[in-house]
Amino acid sequence: MCGGCVGTEFPERGTTCLEGGSFLLNFVGCAQCGRRDLVLLGNRAAGLRGDDEINCHHLIARHEYTFSVVDDYQEYTMLCLLCGRAEDSISILPDDPRQMTPLF
Repeated sequence: MCGGCVGTEFPERGTTCLEGGSFLLNFVGCAQCGRRDLVLLGNRAAGLRGDDEINCHHLIARHEYTFSVVDDYQEYTMLCLLCGRAEDSISILPDDPRQMTPLF
């Protein structure tokens, strides 16, 4: 992974967890060749990781995305030098118990 290619390393993205893609606003250009070409997504068939490369095949970042079901919640996480870090939790129940207000 290359910190010289990005404006901010692992920017905080709140609850925005993306399975794929590239956060191009954070891409400043290739630290090796200086070009600012399209970012290629590679190696997606290998599992939950994807590689973000530029056309000169310089590896910018590894994109890690996870999804799991824990108790009554869907848990999402994303960690990528280019795209940032984020996590989210969504209830699978019709009414989220965390959003309910107490009666007393």
